[in-house]
Amino acid sequence: MAVDIPESDPAVVARWQTRLASLTELILPTDYPRPIPQRVVEAEQKLEISEATSLAIMKLSLGIKPAGSAVSVSPFSVLLAAFVVLLHKYTGEEDVVVGSSSRSSNPLVLRMPITNEDTFEQVVQTVLKVVSCFVHIPRFSPDIDNFEKTEGEASADEIPFAQLLSAMFPPTEAREPGFQPSLFKVRFFDLTDTTPDTLASTTTSSSCDVTIFISQANTLRRLLPIEIRVVFNTVLFSNNRITDMLDQLQVILESAATDVNKPIGQVSLLTENSRSRLPDPTADLEWDGFKGAITDIFASNARAHPDRTCVVESKDMSGQVFDALREFTYKQINEASNIVAHHLLRNGIEREDVVVLYSYRGVDLVVAVMGVLKAGATFSVIDPAYPPARQNIYLSVAKPRGLVVLSKAGVLHDDVRSYITENLHIKVEVPALEILDDGTLKGGDVNGADVLLPDIEKKDVEPGVVLGPDSVGTLSFTSGSTGIPKGVQGRHFSLTHFFPWMREEFEFTEQERFTMLSGIAHDPIQRDIFTPLFLGAQLRIPTSEDIGSPGRLAEWMAYHGVTVTHLTPAMGQLLSANATHPIPTLRNAFFVGDVLTKRDVSRLQYLAPNTNTINMYGTTETQRAVSYLKIPPANINPSFLSQQKDIMPAGKGMKNVQLLVINKSGLLCGVGEVGEIYVRSGGLAEGYLGLDESKLKFVSNPFNPSGPPQTKKGASLPHYKGPRDRMYRSGDLGRYLPDGAVECTGRADDQVKIRGFRIELKEIDTHLSQHPKVRENVTLVRRDKDEEKVLVSYFVPVDASEDVNSLIRDIRDFLKLKLASYAVPAVFVPLTRMPLTPNGKVDKNALPFPDTALAPPAPASVSTEENEKLTPVQKSLRDIWATVLNIPANTIPIDDNFFDLGGHSILATRLVFEMRKHFAVEVPLNIVYSTPTVAGMAGVVEGLRGEDLNLRRPSVAGLSADEVAKRMMVKDTAVEDDVVDYAADLDVLDDTSISKDGLPEFKFPDVEGKATFFLTGATGFLGIFILAKLLKRFKNAKVIALVRGKSDEDAFSRVVDAGERHLLWEEAWVAEGRVEVVKGDLASDKLGVGEEIWKRLSEEVDVIVHNGALVHWVYPYHKLRSANVLSTLWTLKLATTHHLKPVHFVSSTSVLDTEHYIKVSETSGKVLETDDLEGARKGLESGYGQSKWVSEKLVMRARERGVPATIIRPGYIVGDSSTGVGNTDDFLWRMVKGCIQLGKVPRITNVINMCPVDYVAGLVTEVAAKEGPLSLGVFHSWHPYSFRFDDLFGALPAHGYTVERTDYIAWRTALMDLTLKTSDHALFPLLHMVLSDLPTSTKSPALDDAHAIQACEGSDVKCVDVATLMCLYLGYMVDVGFLDKPEGEGKPLVRLESWEAVKGRMVGRSRG
Repeated sequence: MAVDIPESDPAVVARWQTRLASLTELILPTDYPRPIPQRVVEAEQKLEISEATSLAIMKLSLGIKPAGSAVSVSPFSVLLAAFVVLLHKYTGEEDVVVGSSSRSSNPLVLRMPITNEDTFEQVVQTVLKVVSCFVHIPRFSPDIDNFEKTEGEASADEIPFAQLLSAMFPPTEAREPGFQPSLFKVRFFDLTDTTPDTLASTTTSSSCDVTIFISQANTLRRLLPIEIRVVFNTVLFSNNRITDMLDQLQVILESAATDVNKPIGQVSLLTENSRSRLPDPTADLEWDGFKGAITDIFASNARAHPDRTCVVESKDMSGQVFDALREFTYKQINEASNIVAHHLLRNGIEREDVVVLYSYRGVDLVVAVMGVLKAGATFSVIDPAYPPARQNIYLSVAKPRGLVVLSKAGVLHDDVRSYITENLHIKVEVPALEILDDGTLKGGDVNGADVLLPDIEKKDVEPGVVLGPDSVGTLSFTSGSTGIPKGVQGRHFSLTHFFPWMREEFEFTEQERFTMLSGIAHDPIQRDIFTPLFLGAQLRIPTSEDIGSPGRLAEWMAYHGVTVTHLTPAMGQLLSANATHPIPTLRNAFFVGDVLTKRDVSRLQYLAPNTNTINMYGTTETQRAVSYLKIPPANINPSFLSQQKDIMPAGKGMKNVQLLVINKSGLLCGVGEVGEIYVRSGGLAEGYLGLDESKLKFVSNPFNPSGPPQTKKGASLPHYKGPRDRMYRSGDLGRYLPDGAVECTGRADDQVKIRGFRIELKEIDTHLSQHPKVRENVTLVRRDKDEEKVLVSYFVPVDASEDVNSLIRDIRDFLKLKLASYAVPAVFVPLTRMPLTPNGKVDKNALPFPDTALAPPAPASVSTEENEKLTPVQKSLRDIWATVLNIPANTIPIDDNFFDLGGHSILATRLVFEMRKHFAVEVPLNIVYSTPTVAGMAGVVEGLRGEDLNLRRPSVAGLSADEVAKRMMVKDTAVEDDVVDYAADLDVLDDTSISKDGLPEFKFPDVEGKATFFLTGATGFLGIFILAKLLKRFKNAKVIALVRGKSDEDAFSRVVDAGERHLLWEEAWVAEGRVEVVKGDLASDKLGVGEEIWKRLSEEVDVIVHNGALVHWVYPYHKLRSANVLSTLWTLKLATTHHLKPVHFVSSTSVLDTEHYIKVSETSGKVLETDDLEGARKGLESGYGQSKWVSEKLVMRARERGVPATIIRPGYIVGDSSTGVGNTDDFLWRMVKGCIQLGKVPRITNVINMCPVDYVAGLVTEVAAKEGPLSLGVFHSWHPYSFRFDDLFGALPAHGYTVERTDYIAWRTALMDLTLKTSDHALFPLLHMVLSDLPTSTKSPALDDAHAIQACEGSDVKCVDVATLMCLYLGYMVDVGFLDKPEGEGKPLVRLESWEAVKGRMVGRSRG
C-alpha cells in the first residue's frame, strides 16, 4: 500500500529527486525519424515463446537464487533481466531505466547498472535487488550492497507516480511543443500485476516508445506457456524491427541458460532469421580481382580514342564567364604524363619512391599524378594553402625523393624550401610544371633550359613500368593522435577495382562528365581523377571563383552539363547555398567524408531533380568509399527521403566489401546492437608509412583464421603478396538496420569530422597542452545556433590573473603554426578548473556550453571612440560579420582577421552573400581571402559602389535603402525553417506622414457622378471582375487600371484579354473613354509610374481600390515584400497626396491563419470584423499571409491618422455564380483535378470559405459606393452556408467521377506513389502543401460578416450557396479542358454556349 504522504512534503520529494538524479534517457534505435512534436500510431505484435526458450527460462529460474534465499527466481524477473541486457546492447548505456509493474497501482522506476563484464546471473540479481528495494543504484557502485540499507527508507518514501513525475519535471514554459515528461521510454509489465491505473499513471503513450506485456499464453502446453505482447509506435519502429527484438530476446535467454556465468558482452544477438540479411565474415571477396593498373587502362583509352576530350579546365576570368575553357584530349594528357614519367625515371626515381606534388586544382595535377604513377612511384599532394610549418610536417612523414611544383601553385615558402634543402634527399625536381593550351608541356627553366626538354621526344612511348595490385601508388595523410599526421600507403588494387561495378550499378558510360571538387590534398581527389580516366569520360575542372561564389557552382555545373559529381556534405552545402540555377543533367551525386543529412539531400534534389544521391562511407585507410546508400530522385520516389532519419545511413558494402559491426567481445553484432565498424575488403590500403600502428588498425580476419586460398589467377599477378583477408578498424560506431544496412552512431575514439575534414581531437589537445601558459585542456565538438559543428577548446590557464583576451590570441597564433587551419578551434573557453567525474576523468558533460556571444575568440570590446570613427560601410560590415560569426559587433576590431574570429569557407560564402544582399554590389568571393578584415572589405565595397553609379534602390518612408535592408527581419533564404519576424517590419515601414494632416477636409466623392477610380491588379481573376463591377455599378465612372506590361499598349491588351477570357469585356467602355490603363509595377517606387503620371493620379483619382498583389504560397515574406507591402505603402501615399482619397484594400483571410484565431473561432463562434489583428502578430507561416498582415496594419495605422480606408478579406474565390467562369490556376481546383487523376479523395471535414467571384467583387464595389462603410473598417467575405472539403469531394462521384473516399494518410501515400510515374499531376506544383499536413493547413476560423452584410444592404449582392453551383463549376472546368469528362453516371453537368469563346484560353493568376 502506498503511504499517505502529503504532496507538499519537501523531504520525500527531495529524496526521490536525489535517487533519480541524472537519469540516462535511453535512445532506442528507430527505423523512422522521431517527429516533433511526437506522434503516436500504436501497433502490437505477439509472440508465444518457443519450447526451447521456455526450457531456458525454467532452467534459469530454478538455477538462480536471490542472495540469502532458497526461493527460485520468477520467470518474469528472468525475462526482465534479458530485456535489460537487450537494451544495454542496443544503446551502449550502462545506466538502464525501465518502467515496470508492481502489486500496488504505482509503477516501479527500475534503474539498473549494467556492463559488458556482468554475467547474466549478476544482471538477474541486480534486477531482484532493484525491484525489491525500488530505489536508485549509483552508476559507479562496485556492488549493490547499499540497496539493503535503503530498502526501508524506499518503502516509506513511496509516493504516487504522478507526484513523482511532477517533481522530476516541474512545469516550465521552456518546454518544446508537444513535450511529454517521462522517466522512461520503455515499459516491461507483468500483466497479472498490471491494472488500468498502473498503465494510466505511468506515462502517456506519446512519451513511451515500447511496452512489453508478459502473460500466460492460451495454450495446452504445460511448460511455461508464456506470451509476450509488444505495443509499439509505428511512427518510429517497423514491424521487422520488433520481430528481430523478440527473436533476440529468446536468443539471450537460450544463451544464458547454457552458461549463466558468461559475461553478457560475449552473448551474441545473431538470430537465424537475421543471418541471411547480415554479411558473412567468411565469404570470399575476390581477393585477386585486380582490374589492371589505372595507368594501363588510361593509356589504352588514349590509344583507342586519342581525340576524345579528356579534361576541360575553366579559366580564371572575372565576372560570370563560363565559356573561357581549356580543353585537352586523351592523347595530350597521356603524352604529357609520359613526359613526366620519363623525366622522373631518367633522374633516378625508383619503384614506390614518394614524389610530392605542390599543387593546385587544375589539369596540371592530372598530368602530374598520372606521370608519377607511370613511373611506378607514389604521389602525395601538398596544398599550398597549408601553413608552412604544416607542410614541413607532411614532408617529414613522406620523405619524398622527388618534387613536382605545379606552376600555378606558386613558389615554395622560404621555410619549406629550407626544410627540403636541409632535411630531404631530393633526386629530381620539376620546378614549374604546366601544360599549355596546345598540349605542350613545360617543366620550368633550369640554367636557361626547360627541364623536360630531353624527355619530350618520348611522349609517345609508354614508360612500361609494370604495376600490380600491391604496388603502392598513393600516399595520403590522416590525423595522428601524437600530433604528427599518419601517411597512408594506397595500393593500386583499389584505384581501379570498384569501377566496373560502379559502371554497371550506376549506368556509367564514356559520355559522363565528372567534376574535380575535392580538396586537392585529400584522398577523395583520387576518385575525381581516376573515375573518368578509367571510363574514358570527361573531367571538368572549375575555378576557385566557380566553387566559392554563392550560387555560381550550380550555374557552372549546369553550363558544363555535368552528369556525375563527388562531394563532401560541406561542399554540397556550398553548392546549394543561395543557388537557384537547376542542374538537370546531373544524374549521380556521390557524398562521402562526413555525415549526410536529410536536409543536404533535399537541397540538392531541389537543384538537381534528376539525380541519384548516393551516400557513401569510407576512410583514407579503405582508400575508397566502400559502402553506399542510393537515394532516388524526389520525382521518382518522393516518399523515400521522408521515411529516413535526419542522418543518412552508411548503407551496405559495395561489391566485395563488407561492413562488419563487431562488439567489444569480438562478436558480429545483431540487428540494432552497437559495435565498432570494421571494413573487410581486398582493397584496403597497405598500411601506415613506417608506423607499427598498422598492425593495430589493419587486422587479420578472426572469423577466417585460415585465410583465403591462393588462386591460379592470383599466382600470375605481378607485385602481389597473395590473398590477405584483412579488416580495417574504423573507430566508428554503428549498428545494423533490419535490412542489413549500417547506420553510424558516433566514434569509438576522439576523432571527428568537420566540413569533410577528419580531425583528431587528441592532436589538437597535444599541441594545446604544449603551450607554456596552458595547464589543462580538452577539445570537444559542439554545435552552434545553426547546428553546424564547431571545435571548442576548454583550458585552464597556468596563471589565473593572465589577461584572457591576449592569451586566447596567443594560443590561436600558436596553434596556427602547428595545425591545419580547419583544425584550429573556433572557440576557446577559459575555466578556473576542469570538472571531474567520480573516477577522476574530465567530466565532458559538465563542461559549460560555450555561448559564442559571451566567449568569442577575441572578446575585447572596441572603445566608443573607435566606434565613432567607423564609416557607415564599416559599421554595416561589422554588423554583418557579427551576424555571420554569431559574436557581438562591439567585440570585432576592424583589423581582425575573419578566419581568426571563427570563420571558415562555408561562413565565408554566407558573408559574401550577405554583403551582396546588403550593399547591392557584386562582391567577389576572394574578398574574404584577399582582404579578410572589416577595414579592407569596406574599402573594396566603397570602390565597387563608386563604380556602379547607375544603381538605384528604393527608399521607403524616409528610410535609406541601406537602412531598410539592415532593418529587415529576414535571415538567409537558404535556411528554410527560419522564423521571420514580419511584425517588426511594421515599425520600420510605418510612415507618420501618411495622414489627413495638412490636406483639405475630406469629402466623400460623388461616385454616382463622374468619379475616377484607381484600380490595381486588374488583370487578375478577382481584379477583372472588380473592374467590370465598378464600370457597371457606376455608369459615369472612369477606371484607371495599373497594369504590368512592356508598353502602355501591351498593358492595355492584357486588360482586354482578361476581360474577354472571363466573359466580361464591353467595347463600349473604351469608346466612352471609361477605361484607362497605366503601365506600372507594384514592386517599384511610386508603383512604377513616372513622376508626371504620379502627379496626375494624385490630382485626378477620387477612389483607390488596391487589389493587386503577388500571390504565392511558397515565397517567403521578403520576396513578397516589395509587391505586396511596399505597394500598399505607396497606395496610401497616393491617397494622401494632393487630397484625401478613400482606399479600399483587398486583403485575404490568410491574415487569420494562426492558432489564436482557430481557438477564438472554437470558443467564441466567429472572428469579429472589429478584431485588431494582434492575434496574428506571431504565428503566420506563409509569406503571403505575413505580407498581407503587415499591409493591413499599415492601413489600420493610416485610419488612426484620419485616412479614409477599408479592408476587404476574401477567402477562397471560385467561379462566377452565373457564368461559372473560374480560375484554373487555383489550389481548390488543382485539388479536385488531382483527386480525379488519382481516383481517390481524402476525408477532410474542414469548412471551406468558398465565395463566388462575382459576390466578392460586388462586395468591394458596394463598400466603395457608400460613405458608411468607411466607419466600419473591415469586411469579411464569408460563405454563410456550411460547405466542407468532404462536400467538395463528394460532388465528384455525384456527377459521375469514379473516386474512392479514403483516409488522408492513405490518400497522401497514393498521391506520392502517383508522382513516381509523372510530374504532370495537377497537384505536383502544390505537393509541398498537400504532403505536409493538409488537414491542419486547411483549417481556418469561422468569420463574422455583419459589416459585409450591412454594406450590401439594398443591393443585389448576395453570396450564393456554392453547393448549388457545383454542376456549373464542374461543367465549366470540363468544357474548357481543365477536367476530363466524367465517365460514370451522375448528375448532368451544366454547359453554356458562351464558354466556346474561352476555350483554349485557360485562366491564370496574375498580380496585375
